[in-house]
Amino acid sequence: MRSYGNLAIAAVTAAALCTGAWLLHNGTAPHAPPQPSAAEAGPDTDREPAASTAPALPPSPPERIRIPAIRVDAPLMGLGLTPSGSLDVPPAERRNLAGWYEAGTSPGEKGTAIVAGHVDNADGPAVFFALGSLKKGSVIDIDRRDGGTARFTVYAVEVYQARDFPDQKVYGAAPRPELRVITCGGGYSRATGYQGNVVVFARLTSGTR
Repeated sequence: MRSYGNLAIAAVTAAALCTGAWLLHNGTAPHAPPQPSAAEAGPDTDREPAASTAPALPPSPPERIRIPAIRVDAPLMGLGLTPSGSLDVPPAERRNLAGWYEAGTSPGEKGTAIVAGHVDNADGPAVFFALGSLKKGSVIDIDRRDGGTARFTVYAVEVYQARDFPDQKVYGAAPRPELRVITCGGGYSRATGYQGNVVVFARLTSGTR
């Protein structure tokens, strides 16, 4: 049965994205992915002005994500949940591949859609390596199976330590079309990998079908 909420996802959702295999082999200094600055943080999602959001689109699976500001142009695969309740992840060997939570909201329809991808793998940077460098106002385009495109505008980029991950803020239901894009961040330890997650918050600002 299709779920319109995402809170079944455990707080360890992106843990499997965050082993930091590349940094483990090469050290942290020249290779650490960018992290968002405090200036890119935003208000709670329920305070975002609904007037700036485009009307919701009908459900349609997404097929591609494009983020011109950080040169992302990648296919999307459907993701489910692991036995532990965390979001499954794309195959690590496919560096230019992201995934979306297909039991939840599809990007463009009313609610909160979830997209996740690796920051790196054993060979180097992966699809969302530069996600933490996004700025407010950046555009994210999602190409949909129905032939349309859902365009989202970023209103916050934040980083959270794993122990303080705000499930409700990130995964909670929204009264308008919202998007979250998630990867690893929050510092790196050779013992445990990345210590948290970068999360991009965006709202639908235009859509075609």
